[in-house]
Amino acid sequence: MTRAAAHPLPILISAVLAAFLLLPTLTLLLRGLSADFLPTLLSPAVTDALRVSVLTSGASLGLTIIFGTPAAWLLSRRRFWGHALLESLLDLPITLPPVVAGVALLLAFGSRGVLGRPLELAGIDLAFSPAAVVLALLFTSAPFYIRTAKAGFSAYDPDTEAAARVDGAGERGVFFRVTLPLALPFLLEGLVLAWARSLGEFGATILFAGSLQGSTRTIPLAIYSAIESDLRPALVLSAIMVVFAFGLLLVLRLLSARRGT
Repeated sequence: MTRAAAHPLPILISAVLAAFLLLPTLTLLLRGLSADFLPTLLSPAVTDALRVSVLTSGASLGLTIIFGTPAAWLLSRRRFWGHALLESLLDLPITLPPVVAGVALLLAFGSRGVLGRPLELAGIDLAFSPAAVVLALLFTSAPFYIRTAKAGFSAYDPDTEAAARVDGAGERGVFFRVTLPLALPFLLEGLVLAWARSLGEFGATILFAGSLQGSTRTIPLAIYSAIESDLRPALVLSAIMVVFAFGLLLVLRLLSARRGT
């Protein structure tokens, strides 16, 4: 069977769109990866932003795994009163504008927030601290992991777990030796999505954590700050984000391909 010839109009439209998407990205890479790339990369403004982003996004991912994995398993394996409500609440941050998420976090955990006074009495000051960055990243990125992990736990036949129980495996053994390995490709894909979302977070972070260099200023905040004064750190950080985003997309494609085999 011969393949039908592609119509030229969709090809032309796709080429125009691809050129529109590619031109700004290539221009940014050429400007960012210029001759002064290495000196700018080693400057405090860039290294501080990279360090803060790596540490806070890493902490956020750890909390996402700890709290998000049981939630995803519960939503996929159990049906209970309020199931749809809980699922909607966990998905809500995906639909909220990041600025709204920042306001919500500030009203909940800020010094004048609902929990602000109790936290202050306990000697905990969350707002405008590195912990605030972690909470902002967790709030905005964890739903992406939970959605993907939920799909992973729902993707295989529960009879596989039942067979393991018949063979004498306990619930913990079933989860770690059967359930988790089967869902692992989905979990990894969810982690990549959550990490990408957390690294690009801006609105919630700047409202709830501020933009203090070396403390709460992540890569997006450093780019925004540098544009107002020195463009070179902004270009270098933007180029790094483009390369990193491409790497994450490539990882996602590989995980999706592995999941489909």
